[in-house]
Amino acid sequence: MKIQFYKYQGTGNDFIMIDDRISLFPKGDNTRLIEQLCHRRFGIGADGLILLQKHESAEFYMKYYNSDGRESSMCGNGGRCIAQFAKDMHVVSHKAVFYAVDGYHEAEYQNGIVSLLMKDVDSIEKRSHDEFVLNTGSPHYVVFIDTDIASIDIVSMAKKIRYNDEFAKEGINVNFVNILSESELKVRTYERGVEDETYSCGTGVTASVLAYSQRNSIVGNTIAVKTLGGTLSVKYSPNEQSFKQVYLQGPAVKVFEGEIEV
Repeated sequence: MKIQFYKYQGTGNDFIMIDDRISLFPKGDNTRLIEQLCHRRFGIGADGLILLQKHESAEFYMKYYNSDGRESSMCGNGGRCIAQFAKDMHVVSHKAVFYAVDGYHEAEYQNGIVSLLMKDVDSIEKRSHDEFVLNTGSPHYVVFIDTDIASIDIVSMAKKIRYNDEFAKEGINVNFVNILSESELKVRTYERGVEDETYSCGTGVTASVLAYSQRNSIVGNTIAVKTLGGTLSVKYSPNEQSFKQVYLQGPAVKVFEGEIEV
């Protein structure tokens, strides 16, 4: 059976998109199939695969799989990309309201930028002055360092955290952060499920900004974040120890489309 697919990327975080509103994608355990489709030598190649499905109370449902073929938690760049995909497919127009594994999300479009409303973050666990744990739809460990993150081996450093006794079973994403100015960060992220560094991670960028806000007592602001794949921004409103109205903003671009036999 042939299936139409679309390839999208958001600051280098790339995804296979499939319109599954009429349930064409095979049912059951598709771990090996999705892993093969995401393989960069033997498949289409992507950090993840996203199905756009029907939902009873939202305009669509976002079903997200990591490149290891396993269904995963929320993906911020994936959310922005599926919002753009839904607009390109005329599922939505000026605004999108969709449901994902962590609840409802809204997306707006302006001048090539997709702005995605993320989940509220009620608490941030401070492990040390420079290390934080929080959930922005996916679990993240955030580490602030003075050394230029461009010069470090983040994969080996991240694996010491991701595979330690505390996180080995469920996994955690690990972010290394440089503070460039009061309103600009640089972030590199190791993602569980991909088990490697990705060019960008939306929930990781969001986690890094919120941890930075708490660490440096930055009151409501828009923070720009440089990633390997480009620049994102996060706008948020702090409320005591929680964060509400958190928006992840950046481009989401269609790369190509095609058919593949499954």
